[in-house]
Amino acid sequence: MELTVKTSHPYKIRIESGCLNQVGMHAGQLFPAGAKAMIVGDTNVLPIYGDAVEHALTQNGFSCFRFMFPAGEQSKRLSVVEQIYCALADSRFTRSDFIVALGGGVTGDMAGFAAATFLRGIRFLQIPTSLLAQIDSSVGGKTGVDLPQGKNLVGAFHQPSLVLIDPQTLATLPPRYFSDGMGEAVKYGCIKSRALFDLLRTAGENVGSDPAFLEKMITDCVDIKREVVEHDELDTGERMLLNFGHTFGHALEKLYDFRKLSHGEAVGIGMVMMTRLSEKAGLTKPGTADEIAEVLQKYQLPVCDEMGLEKIFEATAVDKKSNGHSLRVILLKEIGSSLIQTYSREEFSKFCGLKDGMWHE
Repeated sequence: MELTVKTSHPYKIRIESGCLNQVGMHAGQLFPAGAKAMIVGDTNVLPIYGDAVEHALTQNGFSCFRFMFPAGEQSKRLSVVEQIYCALADSRFTRSDFIVALGGGVTGDMAGFAAATFLRGIRFLQIPTSLLAQIDSSVGGKTGVDLPQGKNLVGAFHQPSLVLIDPQTLATLPPRYFSDGMGEAVKYGCIKSRALFDLLRTAGENVGSDPAFLEKMITDCVDIKREVVEHDELDTGERMLLNFGHTFGHALEKLYDFRKLSHGEAVGIGMVMMTRLSEKAGLTKPGTADEIAEVLQKYQLPVCDEMGLEKIFEATAVDKKSNGHSLRVILLKEIGSSLIQTYSREEFSKFCGLKDGMWHE
């Protein structure tokens, strides 16, 4: 399956088992002969797939270099990006050369940000190996790093030159990280597609080892994101719908110092929390939160957390969707239909059922 993302710099997304081993052929259609490639990956992924990617590239005439960093959200920092810059400079990379982001969302975000800013911009390829990265973060050109104050607060829009999605790489994912990606898949169904939501709800056991299911689910999710990104490349309108569950989800990740909850787990909790509140406010069809919780639990994802809503609300103050005085929140009318609602901090506090910073039933 091949999709084209028609943004300011159009590019193709290839979804095919085994396409990781074809990266050299595809790169040969995009970059000059003899160009250099910096393969960026973490300590979990680069040892597994680095040799195959390097072999495919060198077989097609590219000179390969590697940069490996410690796996985990804690590495998604400017200090690690600076190390990538130094590796690129030491290897004398020019604007004719390129980066290969090989791994999950942290790798793609950081390697993409390095590509966006080194020499004021070089090209890069995305080879996402986690489900979360395949259906979400590898598409759309959002790159960046975290600050202690919050997630993804430093970054740039920089579209990849190509995305290669190989479902076979999911076979090496630990079960928790497959479930992590399913949280984002559920999100896509919630905001845009009742059919996708029902596919996830009614799927059989062991979906992670079902190639036909995986390819359809990945394609459906990516196609939704492709359409949204084409309409709103720079995240000023419709693209914000992709942040459903992220207002509370990012707050939870920050409160736990990015250690206790994975991204998909936090977003799943955020989707249920937000929908319960919007049902209470009469904005969402009753029973929607229970539907979401049922599907999340099917994929071993949590639907609630012990962290107090007061602390979660406070942590939303530093959020990319906030302008300091107001916050844009994504709500559902029902499964498959979403909207953007703007609240002042005071209004959002009341929406959350808070009074004087405390929870009130």
